[in-house]
Amino acid sequence: MGNRIIIVDDAAFMRAILKDVLISLGYEVAGEASNGQEAVQLYKRIKPDLVTMDITMPEMDGITALKEIISYNPEARVIMCSAMGQQKMVVDSIQAGAKDFVVKPYNKERIAEAVERILISESR
Repeated sequence: MGNRIIIVDDAAFMRAILKDVLISLGYEVAGEASNGQEAVQLYKRIKPDLVTMDITMPEMDGITALKEIISYNPEARVIMCSAMGQQKMVVDSIQAGAKDFVVKPYNKERIAEAVERILISESR
């Protein structure tokens, strides 16, 4: 596969869990960021195939970072990640341009389904 992915989450252990899952699925984790500002800078530098973005983070939240990435590249593929019970944020992130939403705690099958669907369907 070789698709390059950036993981954005302020919790290092959540990035580690997601990184393990993505690597086990055959993806390359090209970078990690701990807040939205880092995510935008990293996106511009690496130009990954996909970004997983936490919503609630310090410095700049995930929805603001998503909007900046989409304004930089309207074709950007971003999956938002957040804890249960944040339905309004799910709607806001999809309206802002996110391609999908994954709820924490992470489920490997759900991550695989979301990532594969976006990378395969969007590359046609």
